[in-house]
Amino acid sequence: MGEICGTSSSLVNKAKPFVLMVALQFLLAGTVLFAMTSAKHGVNRFVFSAYRNAFAALSLAPFAFFLDRKVRPKMTISVFLQIMLLGLLEPVVDQGFTFLGMQYTSAAFTSAIINTVPSLTFVLAIIFRLERLRMREAGSRAKVVGTMVTFGGALLMTLYKGPIVPLFHSATSASKQQAEGRHDSPHKHWLIGTLFLLLGCAAWSCFFILQSITVKKYPAELSLACLICLVGSLQSGVAALISDHHPGAWSLGWDYRLFSPLYAGIAGSGIAYYVQGLVLQTKGPVFVTAFYPLCMVIVAALSSFLLSEQLHLGSIIGGMIIAVGLYCVVWGKGKDELADPTPPATVKESAQELPVTSMDTADKPIYYQTPK
Repeated sequence: MGEICGTSSSLVNKAKPFVLMVALQFLLAGTVLFAMTSAKHGVNRFVFSAYRNAFAALSLAPFAFFLDRKVRPKMTISVFLQIMLLGLLEPVVDQGFTFLGMQYTSAAFTSAIINTVPSLTFVLAIIFRLERLRMREAGSRAKVVGTMVTFGGALLMTLYKGPIVPLFHSATSASKQQAEGRHDSPHKHWLIGTLFLLLGCAAWSCFFILQSITVKKYPAELSLACLICLVGSLQSGVAALISDHHPGAWSLGWDYRLFSPLYAGIAGSGIAYYVQGLVLQTKGPVFVTAFYPLCMVIVAALSSFLLSEQLHLGSIIGGMIIAVGLYCVVWGKGKDELADPTPPATVKESAQELPVTSMDTADKPIYYQTPK
């Protein structure tokens, strides 16, 4: 009897990381859909970001206060300025441009473009010498090829839309619009929307690079994440006041105006942070990153079913290419980690959403993350 219980417990422990990561992709897909709903209703992107990060900070604050009380270092001017810049890069610039780009494209397209973040981060890590590149090794070659393939997929999605692929309600929605003589006006600005999304991805990647530096100076991960969200909420609030002087833009109600930023803050930031940190302790960042293309598939299906979005052939092909490139990058990273005998650093994640890895000058892996 004891052997059976021991076997069941072992199977549960082995399956736990897989179940958690699959469940997390549904949570992140919901974040994209809630954000898209707010965008379609004309919610100010900075107001959305301010509320989202405020809810995220509130959800993280109790855990940060109690769990980091023994490891929280003193705040210095250098760390404070870095936190201010981190709050500007991710909560303000990244979320702002991503929200704006989503208005001009679609939720499925946005989730596919976001998969370029690991490759962009890899390029920046090479520039700032946070990532090693040895072309004689298979891992480094795979990362370079994967980065080029990922950019190729993003370029294809930008330049080629192709015919509409009927999926759930998308065909019905397209037929209804044609019958009424209407056209999807935001899609006329597909190119500029893609540029906004890529700017958001670039800001997100810069956030990862700076975060890998800050977390070594301020190794209280939960506290750092909470401070970034708090600063980002304040900066987004200032930007919202400048861009929209109407008090009604800040109004909340028992609808998308409240539930969208509430869900995005708690699930897309708070719960995502905890789940990713839990899985990272046992499986590492390569395992975590490998599940993110699943989010793109979930968003494509749910956005067609719930939001009646039109799915184009170019988005499907480009998304598949991006997924292949992403897997090349993470496979190459995994080969580098196996080839490097240096034990992993104990630094955990300290942000939201997609984790990637980088190497410091001592060739020790440092794990840092994404949320959206």
